[in-house]
Amino acid sequence: MIESLPLAVTGVTTLLGDRILTHATGFFFERDGNLFVVTSRHVVLDEASEHHPDRIEIELHVNEKNLGDTVKFSIPLYRDGKSVWREGTDSAGAIDVVAIELERLALPAKMLYHAFKPAQLFRKLDLVEMGAPLLIVGFPLGVHDTLHRLPVARQAVIASSFGIRFQGKGCFLTDARMHRGTSGAPVVARKVGLGKSGGDGRGDFPWMLLGVHSAKLDIVNRDSSQDESLDLNFAWYADILLTLTQATASPPGKA
Repeated sequence: MIESLPLAVTGVTTLLGDRILTHATGFFFERDGNLFVVTSRHVVLDEASEHHPDRIEIELHVNEKNLGDTVKFSIPLYRDGKSVWREGTDSAGAIDVVAIELERLALPAKMLYHAFKPAQLFRKLDLVEMGAPLLIVGFPLGVHDTLHRLPVARQAVIASSFGIRFQGKGCFLTDARMHRGTSGAPVVARKVGLGKSGGDGRGDFPWMLLGVHSAKLDIVNRDSSQDESLDLNFAWYADILLTLTQATASPPGKA
């Protein structure tokens, strides 16, 4: 039986018409029977770099006995001239996270996946300390298991005081070697105190969702000839998903 965590993560390709623009990462989140794909806001729209895709494609597994058997699922980003993704802001401005609801009737009947749920959002912030181990699961520079179409994980630790909004924004820092292609990746920690019936990652889903990986933190005046990259990254607190996935009209998606 395959581990649950890789099947909660999907590759995201952004397109303008038939032209591929970028590659990123997304993951599944389920609430009240509704299924969403979550990624970074700058994946679907980045005004600063003039990145304006009109659709994304995600990859779905459809055969438990042959993980290489996948289908591409196309999601238009606009309907009647309006964006279909859900985004949010807080007192510090825009949050780099979006959720796109998937039309279940359009999904493959035998779709093989796992999804995070509200119960897996970490809310006891005082139980997480600086230096706590994490995993960030995604597609760095597009690297993945090309035979089984599965993502890879990078080890990370919490690098700022968890529960405190770093520089006043709704995010915290991770210390991890990250690359392009991992924008939108889930930042997770293994549940603690699991009994013998859970915790091996196979069949159950023993993961807590702490954040959504966004981008590297870099210093404008860093001298690349003398100073290596900090390997510090922004991760937005995952509880924003409680706001983004509240019941509302369903956007379209098609296989």
